[in-house]
Amino acid sequence: MPFSFSDVAALLSGGIVGFVLGLIGGGGSVFATPLLVYFVGVSDPHVAIGTGATAVAINALFNLVGHARAGNVKWPCAIVFATAGVVGATIGSSLGKVFDGQKLLLLFGILMLVVAAQMAFKKPTVPNPDVRMTPANARGMAPALIFFGLTVGMLAGFFGIGGGFLVVPGILAATHMPMISAIGSSLVSVSVFGAATAANYALSGLVDWRVATLLLAGGVVGGYFGGVLSRRISARKETLTRIFAALVAGVGLYVIYRGALVLIAP
Repeated sequence: MPFSFSDVAALLSGGIVGFVLGLIGGGGSVFATPLLVYFVGVSDPHVAIGTGATAVAINALFNLVGHARAGNVKWPCAIVFATAGVVGATIGSSLGKVFDGQKLLLLFGILMLVVAAQMAFKKPTVPNPDVRMTPANARGMAPALIFFGLTVGMLAGFFGIGGGFLVVPGILAATHMPMISAIGSSLVSVSVFGAATAANYALSGLVDWRVATLLLAGGVVGGYFGGVLSRRISARKETLTRIFAALVAGVGLYVIYRGALVLIAP
């Protein structure tokens, strides 16, 4: 079957999502739904969410392999965060499926503005490169990881996103690990959250598997180059994050504009 414009658009969209995901450990998935709806041409927002979550989950898993090999994953912290988050993702995705699709897109745009502000104005923290969760300190560290994991998981499931842009600051707040470790560790949650959301939507027939496959193919390539660049420019992450935040805000405003037009149309 020859490739159509929507197929090429899906490949390019996957490349964008994967590249950003590999570069900063999250944030790429926030573009998945807008790209699928306004660029690829998926008409049903719920199908866009389910399809995007499927591709994001697998893309995150591929990116996780590279970070794990580089020793950037704090496994005990990542597993606790992800375990709590998958519960939240299941609850959130169940709510998202029954929420009006156009209103969901409007809320999604508002979330993008909140995320952009959080990324642009967050205060730097002093990292602790030796941080790790042990039986001795688990009682103090685990509650924070569980709280942030559950909250981020619910948001990720509701909006059909990997949530990496929320996972990274959540892990940093709970552990104060270095940024590169938070990025690597966040990919455990992004893959698990995405899988939980995708499975929930797939059970309702809300996944376009052809588009998901194309997104995945583009995302693997984009994620590889994003991961390579991430390791090379880790010292300039703050500037990069602020540029990315401006881009997220711009897309968020566009999503709000399009969503508002649909809702106010007679």
